[in-house]
Amino acid sequence: MTAPALADRAEERAALTAMVRDFTRKHITPVVEDLDATERFPEEIYEAMGRLGLFGITIPEDHGGAGGQTADYVAVMEELAYGYASIADQCGLVELVTSLISLHGSNEQVTSYIPGLVSGQMRCSYALTEASAGSDLGGLKTNARRDGSDWILNGEKIYIHNAPVADVAMVLAVTDPTKGKRGGMSMFLVDVEQPGVERAYREKKMGQKASPVGGFIFTDVRLPASAMLGDEGTGFGAVLSVLEKGRLGIGALANGISRAALDTAREHALERRQFGQPIAGFQAVAFQLADMATEHRAARLLLEDAAAQLDQAKSAGPACSMAKLYASEAAIRNTGRAVQILGGAGYIRGVPAERLYRDARITTIYEGTSEVQRLIISRSLIA
Repeated sequence: MTAPALADRAEERAALTAMVRDFTRKHITPVVEDLDATERFPEEIYEAMGRLGLFGITIPEDHGGAGGQTADYVAVMEELAYGYASIADQCGLVELVTSLISLHGSNEQVTSYIPGLVSGQMRCSYALTEASAGSDLGGLKTNARRDGSDWILNGEKIYIHNAPVADVAMVLAVTDPTKGKRGGMSMFLVDVEQPGVERAYREKKMGQKASPVGGFIFTDVRLPASAMLGDEGTGFGAVLSVLEKGRLGIGALANGISRAALDTAREHALERRQFGQPIAGFQAVAFQLADMATEHRAARLLLEDAAAQLDQAKSAGPACSMAKLYASEAAIRNTGRAVQILGGAGYIRGVPAERLYRDARITTIYEGTSEVQRLIISRSLIA
């Protein structure tokens, strides 16, 4: 890409960032504590995001998306998470599901699902995890067997984002138990309201409370052949095709939490006075703020570098894992520092630092645990 083109992209991204920051300030910040307390699914915010084009950031325009780059997605995720991680979490979920449909779906699936998802009118979920299958999808038990031209789906999924509110579930199932992960699994688009699909429960979570998590039970669910995403046996490969983008999304979400923690800690340190001066004047506090700012900046640079590699179609697996690993663990460190700087106030429900501390914790777990990221990085070094 030429220098003028790069400059144009930078200007466009700056304008996008400013738009999302303004949206966050007006629509998310005023209600975040209420959403955290009530755990309400903020349907009106998602519809507003759909009108603004904040879903399906990297989906091609001819498929109904915004046609942006991975770096645009990273910028949007950080700004939304700065307001509330639950909102960014939903943006990331739509990005993954629409990416899968765009990459692997039929024309009918693209036109049937993507417009509703990116407009915020349709709710989706991504159903992979089971009691015996988390980081290792080889333990998958949910299965689909042929019945004429149809498939019969049975099994249970747990810890699924949006299960309590989803209209459609993207479900990974075993379709040939004689084969392994590569060749023996397929992905299906399942209408949640059809017979045999049960929303099993809604979990009570530590953080990100307005992004609901629950389970699905599938009992003899009849699916037409057209419900399969891609070819039979390609489900595991489809999962892998969006892993790197998904990890960058969660890394950016974590970095939004990190920046919010820095800002709330800095504001408190400048306002809170002890021993005749703002506590920001004490080195013990000032140096913590310096570390917070440095960690946020370092994570952003890692995220931007990995996004650039993805956008240039380079092999970006280790870079994405580094970015996700560092950003998520930095978010936990930064939110912990914010609570410490606020002291007793940081431990009180309704204070932003307390919520940020809870919201950050899951970022080292979902979209690949920190241990999985270290495994990927280490393999790239010693293979």
